[in-house]
Amino acid sequence: MPDIAGLLLDATRRLKQAGIEGPRRDAVLLLAEAAGLSPDRVRLQPETMLAPDVAARFEALVQRRLDREPVSHILGRREFWGLDFHVSRDVLDPRPDSETLVAGVLAMVVDRNAPLRIVDFGTGSGCLLLSLLHELPNATGLGVDASPAALAVGQGNAERLGLAGRADFRQGDWGAGIDGPFDVLISNPPYIESAVVPGLAPEVARHEPHLALDGGPDGLAAYRRLIPDLARLAQPGSLAALEVGLGQDAAVSALLAGAGFAGIAVLPDLAGIGRVVTGQKSL
Repeated sequence: MPDIAGLLLDATRRLKQAGIEGPRRDAVLLLAEAAGLSPDRVRLQPETMLAPDVAARFEALVQRRLDREPVSHILGRREFWGLDFHVSRDVLDPRPDSETLVAGVLAMVVDRNAPLRIVDFGTGSGCLLLSLLHELPNATGLGVDASPAALAVGQGNAERLGLAGRADFRQGDWGAGIDGPFDVLISNPPYIESAVVPGLAPEVARHEPHLALDGGPDGLAAYRRLIPDLARLAQPGSLAALEVGLGQDAAVSALLAGAGFAGIAVLPDLAGIGRVVTGQKSL
């Protein structure tokens, strides 16, 4: 029977040769899944012998990773804001940088026990909306997405996290047909330039929905559509927070200011890049 050490060594080598970043990390996560063990046990007990059927399951998972399928899709889950979210190829993979938006909104909320009404445009997995509802016990939320498949993922995550009673999901074209007002308006819209999308990492270009990636010729098309809706659906004092791509913070800040939002601020992500633009609807 193979042991953990041997299986990890071989898989790590092959993943590295394929140009995959973090090959050892990925191998550990995939072996833990195949064996029904915790990643820590896989790391700390390399001498453990595993049955041939476990090795076969592991090999199947490694082959999927070699095809550049994201680990989160293989496992069917991704941790975000300390919560486990189901993910699939129908939604963007929640990324740590997007936690900047959650932290930024929470820092702006004066009373976390207030009955706030939140709307999340392009909600996908619901990671932003549901993370905020988890932290704001009396808030309610609406997640809007153009994709029925994405909405099904978001609704399922709300149910698994025990938040379905405070979260609604609706198919829509940004703010069309939606009535306000909302106290908090958030979005991580598509912001990658159309010409750049095909050249993204295979994990993104081949396995994530282009509808959630393609932001038009300059990457700003969604903001031009969305921000007038934010202004219409906000009330004086409402908070807005938008995730942006590299170098887009100034343009999006100007669009928000032009729509009647004040106190515009740019929040950096873990790498120090301006990742989230926030503002408050003028009184």
